Amino acid sequence: MEMHAQRVNRAKCLKGLQFYIETYGCQMNMHDSEKIAGILSTLGGTQTKSKKAADIIVFNTCCVRENAENKLYGNVGKLKAVKAKRPDLILCVCGCMMQQPGAAEKLAGTFPFVDILFGTTNMDKLPDMLETVLYKRHRCVEVCADKVAQENVAMLRNPPPLALVNIMQGCDNFCSYCIVPYVRGREHSRPMEAVVREVSALKEQGYREVMLLGQNVNSYGKGQPGAGFPELLDAVARTGIERIRFMTSHPKDVSDALIEQMAAHDTICKQLHLPVQSGSTRILGRMNRKYTREAYLALVEKIRRRMPGIVLSTDIIVGFPGETEADFLATLSLVREVRFDSAFTFVYSKRTGTEAADFEGQVPEEIKKDRIMRLIEMQSAITYESNLACVGRTARILVEGASTRDKAAICGRTDGGKMVNAKGPATLTGSFVNVKITGARKTSLLGKILDADTPAIQ
Repeated sequence: MEMHAQRVNRAKCLKGLQFYIETYGCQMNMHDSEKIAGILSTLGGTQTKSKKAADIIVFNTCCVRENAENKLYGNVGKLKAVKAKRPDLILCVCGCMMQQPGAAEKLAGTFPFVDILFGTTNMDKLPDMLETVLYKRHRCVEVCADKVAQENVAMLRNPPPLALVNIMQGCDNFCSYCIVPYVRGREHSRPMEAVVREVSALKEQGYREVMLLGQNVNSYGKGQPGAGFPELLDAVARTGIERIRFMTSHPKDVSDALIEQMAAHDTICKQLHLPVQSGSTRILGRMNRKYTREAYLALVEKIRRRMPGIVLSTDIIVGFPGETEADFLATLSLVREVRFDSAFTFVYSKRTGTEAADFEGQVPEEIKKDRIMRLIEMQSAITYESNLACVGRTARILVEGASTRDKAAICGRTDGGKMVNAKGPATLTGSFVNVKITGARKTSLLGKILDADTPAIQ
């Protein structure tokens, strides 16, 4: 009878409690945090931006690189004293890191004061786990490696104008350095009609831009005849949503059909994140990337020929096992030739369980540090030159909110994803604004507002 009453009241078991979510990693993790926030809100909780004020603290983890794991361990460790003073504080650790074999057990042993640990596919069990902690005072550890993550869970999104939409999960590529296929599982695509229905609903709610997410969006629809990524892009564009972005694209899977769909729809942003990882064909082979330097450069040429002015960004890893100075110089020369508008640059991080972790020829840390600094110096100069070339042009930006640099300014992105700061009121958030680009910084632009439309939601 008592347990029945508890289950009846579970819908509001967090009433009066505040929760704080700290997210590590990629946009997919950010989207997962929106799901977790939705679940906690459904249970009566209220989200707070203050970790100190929170009654529930959730760490949504990433394990792609060692730095993210080290940061997580440090931040959880700091809460030991807080938990001792506030035993009713509920601490949760979830996400990709928990999906690694033995990781949840290791963290549970290291931090016995953590109450709940769960993986990327187990967030639908969060209400049950909270009930166990609240009413039985038992710790919960729930990780399932062979389950597909639920998409039809409650969600607490950031307010308009931008929304994240997951179209698939998992990866079948098994790049030799990457842990993602092991923690996110094999590729699984959402039905096209479900994605289109979600985007249409977001449009009605006042969202004006969506970011379609997947570990490799180009693999969307595998095994579903007539439902590939180009077809999905076309269907999403026909919803009338005003801007569409997507990431991440694997170069080996960028088809002519995808390029044509991008070129055909004005609402599909002319921005492409195309991770190259290395400019050396030999290293690309060791990475199991399934393309050569020459093939990548030919693809870039084809894309730019069809969409002149497209903004290209990339990911690059330095210090991969066996990388010689000649291999690294090949990466620098590719960066110099392509002239990416921006790049995310990383030092190779050994991930236990991946093929590359056992490769011979691990590069010394001092050489990695030297190479990453040389790469950053080159790319930073190219990014700044790309921004300088925008000065004097007129651009249409979607205002995302107040600028963090200037309280009297707003910020928003161009079609190509470049951030622009311009003097203007925060009430313009959600509006499309035409701006004259008046200046360039190393990573952003300055502009002057020419005119604006009416926000979709006031």
